[in-house]
Amino acid sequence: MQSSEFIIAVFKFVLLLFSLSVHESAHAWMASRLGDQTARQMGRISLNPMDHIDPIGTLLIPAVIIFGPLIGFSIFSGVLIGWAKPTPVLTRNFRKIVRDDNLTTLAGPASNLLLVLIAFLGLAIVSVAVPDGRLVVRSTFLSLFREGLVLGVPSGLQTVVLLCSVAILVNLSLFFFNLLPIPPLDGSHILRNMLPYNAVQVYDRVPIWVSYLFMIFVGGWVLMALLDPALGLVYAGLSHL
Repeated sequence: MQSSEFIIAVFKFVLLLFSLSVHESAHAWMASRLGDQTARQMGRISLNPMDHIDPIGTLLIPAVIIFGPLIGFSIFSGVLIGWAKPTPVLTRNFRKIVRDDNLTTLAGPASNLLLVLIAFLGLAIVSVAVPDGRLVVRSTFLSLFREGLVLGVPSGLQTVVLLCSVAILVNLSLFFFNLLPIPPLDGSHILRNMLPYNAVQVYDRVPIWVSYLFMIFVGGWVLMALLDPALGLVYAGLSHL
């Protein structure tokens, strides 16, 4: 195992925990703004990962995906799948139930897109303000897929660039993954609000183990199909700075 591969894996795992915390906090904050204080009273407007951890979705599955390749076990290479403990929401507290439930749901993926934008701006600043910054940024971004760091780059600078690059990868993954219409992911809430009553009754009875299988396998393949072109657009943007 190369030390650079382990460093990148640690960055991915830590940033995944942080990004999931931001995601769930955004749900809780939006619900609070729209009239439901349930999540706020339970302390879910928090960036502390301990307040949001789901043992399977936050720890086990991401650890297998991220650290597995270091010991020769690879699944969904380049794709990060993970979820946190669902944010409790009582829709009866909303003034307009369907609209406010949808806004609360979409706040999570929107927070991930915001983190992508912040990380991209960080890379843009390095590209413009640092000598040879464009080369460092592009090379480090590509290192995520080569699983190796760039030689000859100051460690402090490379840490910043690597953190921003990993943040883009992690949050794009979470954005697409959470919009999948698989219970209890965010996309399922949007779809549920569009279904007729009888279909909702069937949808609500989907066993959790079926959802896990769909999230891990079907979700993984769909995510790979969406993530590659999205990362390609990011790299194209970095190349034109």
